[in-house]
Amino acid sequence: MTKQEFLSRLKEALENGLTGRAVQENMDYYRSYIEEEARKGRSEEEVVGELGDPWVIAQSVINMAESREAAEDVYGGGDPGNFGRQGYSDTQVHTYMVNNWWKRLLFLLGVIGIVSIVFAVIGGLLSLVMPIILPVLVIIMVIRLFRRMR
Repeated sequence: MTKQEFLSRLKEALENGLTGRAVQENMDYYRSYIEEEARKGRSEEEVVGELGDPWVIAQSVINMAESREAAEDVYGGGDPGNFGRQGYSDTQVHTYMVNNWWKRLLFLLGVIGIVSIVFAVIGGLLSLVMPIILPVLVIIMVIRLFRRMR
């Protein structure tokens, strides 16, 4: 992947969760990092390959911004710790104000609901088919029993 492809994918992914200013700061950081490594004699493709998937990087940056924002809410806007480069205090993450444990709980309840529906459908089908299948199986067993007796 080339530097331009990497940066365009990174920008697209970052725009899903950060403000324009935060996106630009991250774009500038990764562009300068790739260019600095290229000046050291490494190829852009090698540096980009070493960085990895731009979507994963973007998700990490967005998660860090969410953590930062949550910490600022808890600590009243103070700096609860060093989260790396400056500028994350200006980011705005668009969330639905649902903590991660709620997301996990809702996912778990959804899975339980789907499993319950599947069992209900299978049970309903069996209750419809058993009155037909059970007598047929009994008749087949009786016929085999009589054939063996001959």
